[in-house]
Amino acid sequence: MKKIGHILLLLLFWSCLKEEAVPVLADFEYKVLENDYSIPVSVIFFNRTEGADQYEWRFEGANLSRSIDRNPGIIKFNTKGTYTITLTATNIDGSEDTKALDIKIDNPVTIDFTVTNLINTFSPATYTIKNLSQGADTYTWIFEGGTPSSSTDQDPGEVVFKEPGEHIISLEISNGRETYIKSTPIKVAPYLITDFDYTIAFEDDDYQIPAKVNFKNTSISATGYTWNIEGADITTSKDKDIEVVFNTVGEQKITLTATNGKESNTTTQRITLYKNTNLREFKNVKLGINTAHKNNTVGSFFSISTREVYTKQQITPEISKTIDLVFYGLNSTYQRNQFVSPNKLSGTPFDDIRDPKTTVFINTQELCGCSASLTDKQFDEMKDDTLLRNLTIDTDDNLYFDNSTTPRIILFKTQEGKKGAIKIKEFRKDGENSYILVDIKTQKKIR
Repeated sequence: MKKIGHILLLLLFWSCLKEEAVPVLADFEYKVLENDYSIPVSVIFFNRTEGADQYEWRFEGANLSRSIDRNPGIIKFNTKGTYTITLTATNIDGSEDTKALDIKIDNPVTIDFTVTNLINTFSPATYTIKNLSQGADTYTWIFEGGTPSSSTDQDPGEVVFKEPGEHIISLEISNGRETYIKSTPIKVAPYLITDFDYTIAFEDDDYQIPAKVNFKNTSISATGYTWNIEGADITTSKDKDIEVVFNTVGEQKITLTATNGKESNTTTQRITLYKNTNLREFKNVKLGINTAHKNNTVGSFFSISTREVYTKQQITPEISKTIDLVFYGLNSTYQRNQFVSPNKLSGTPFDDIRDPKTTVFINTQELCGCSASLTDKQFDEMKDDTLLRNLTIDTDDNLYFDNSTTPRIILFKTQEGKKGAIKIKEFRKDGENSYILVDIKTQKKIR
């Protein structure tokens, strides 16, 4: 029995000698939360080690430098750099293994830049580009339509754009892991164009001197202006828009030079002015019989100052003050017709008007027995106010006329003393809307 016991102990010892220690294979992975490697960075570690029961973590550059937990949880890095994370794993058999991984932590990546125009936006327009981005290692600039057209410098400096219109400036930055792009538009003003329009004053639209003219500057991309005007009261000006009075007969030259600090451009127009005849002409004026006036189809009231015919509906208190001529036609037979002073409407079917003017009319030169006389031939040949100026028109004849004589000349003198003549060319029949067709010549000013 004693011998058998020794044999069993020997076999057990031999078995223990042949048993091997359990190996350890250290392994781990990590994940950057939100996939953001820019500080502050939060990293979670996953222990994949096999055969171990004890662990020691070393975190270089982290908020936690050491841990003995199998899974240390979330570790934070607050400083840019490349750091080594080491895991050492052991077991009770004395097996040990180590694994180390590097992690690169970046500064925060932000993209921004400013674009500053130098002088002005007129072509060629120069812009200064200032990079305000952070955390990037590479920079790619694209300047649409610019010189240069691209750059890889952190700050590209000045870029020149020649073509008018909108151009896009783009920046792409990267730290090797993250890439950001930003674009901003700039506008280059159109090329310099020098131009202007002009409008002659309403009362001077016959281009007879003196004539007041307003010049409207329509230049594009200009900041400065120089006018040179011939034959006017103002011959030079630096104003954008100007108003002048021409006092010289003939073709007058108007020159405008526009500048924008980079270039100049000049344009010229010409205006022809005429001798002052002191005669205002109105052609083919329609004056309705009283029913046409009341029906608001063809008016019977005429204003020399506004050059308009007015119907009953169109007569306002303000317009009433301007009426010079009133035609009274009884009906479409034209057997009873008369030009009436605006202040003597009580004897007609027309309503009285407010603040009426006084006009003297000679309706029938052949019956009035007055010295004033003007034939239709003289009317047609009248080129200035000489004949009118020599007429004596002081008293209404208060007479009526019919349509038996065509053309018929009616003489008048306005409240302001301007003398004139009306030539009735046609008596047109259209029932209640019948009207006469007339030409009118009158003095512009009393002299």
